[in-house]
Amino acid sequence: MSVGLIALLDDVAALAKAAAASLDDVVAQAGRAGAKAAGVVIDDAAVTPRYVTGLSAARELPIIAKIAVGSLKNKLLFLLPAALVLSLLVPQAVTPLLMLGGLYLCYEGAEKVYELVVPHAAHSHEAGLESISVDPKTFEDEKVASAIRTDFILSAEIMVITLGSLSESGLAMQALVLALVGTIITAAVYGVVALIVKADDFGLWLAQRSSPSQAGAPLRILGRGLVKGMPYLLKVLGLIGTAAMIWVGGGIIVHGAETFGLAWLSHLLHDTGEAVAHAVPAGGAVLSWLVQATGAGLVGILIGLATIPAVGYIVSPLWQWCATRLRRIRTA
Repeated sequence: MSVGLIALLDDVAALAKAAAASLDDVVAQAGRAGAKAAGVVIDDAAVTPRYVTGLSAARELPIIAKIAVGSLKNKLLFLLPAALVLSLLVPQAVTPLLMLGGLYLCYEGAEKVYELVVPHAAHSHEAGLESISVDPKTFEDEKVASAIRTDFILSAEIMVITLGSLSESGLAMQALVLALVGTIITAAVYGVVALIVKADDFGLWLAQRSSPSQAGAPLRILGRGLVKGMPYLLKVLGLIGTAAMIWVGGGIIVHGAETFGLAWLSHLLHDTGEAVAHAVPAGGAVLSWLVQATGAGLVGILIGLATIPAVGYIVSPLWQWCATRLRRIRTA
């Protein structure tokens, strides 16, 4: 009995060591995969604050929480199993689906630019797509739904980048790493977003402090600076978020086109970036990235602007016709 017990304990210890090694491997691979997706994560963090701009302070954190929950559902319930199934059964479908997502990002970003440049025409375009509600609850729901739709595309890009770095791993390892990366990134992105949108409230609290200590006056100055500066920061983040959608969407389409034999544009952007880097050795890597990102952004804005009339005259009427038919079927 004692020999058997010792053998059993040895087996348990061996299993524990194997489990610990596997956990370390999962964490290490998640760290590497998450680093590769860092660019899209930054875009996600820049995009989200614009969805709570202009809403009451009391609703900011609840709305961010709703978006975060929706983002986590996107990653764990839909994108994770879809990515694994597609990579196993139809790997060639991943790129076209990503390109469709990139097209949506280009449209969303271009629509914001269109609204900035031609506000009246943009308002007419939006009114033609759906009725504009003045009910605060409905307006909030629309904001959340719009944020979750955009997050779905960015999350898909994150999951595909992560999966691409796990090509040598087994299915179980891929699932664990995708789940870990998705959870950590969601918590990090929306934690940062919550800090950004509530910084003005924190600044107001600091500005109203009446502490007689030496630190009291600098804290009040810092608080007033936060209160005055945060509206400008949120506007800047809104612009960055719009640019990020266009850049990421354009980049997805440019790189996706390579798989269909249209690699000339990607090569052109890459070669131009390398030429600039060689011409200006100081900060060459940064300049190369800026040139390629700018090129992807130009592609994204051109494609996005082209989709606006297509959505207004083709997609929207077709969608409304389908919705009307569905309502008739339900009421029949």
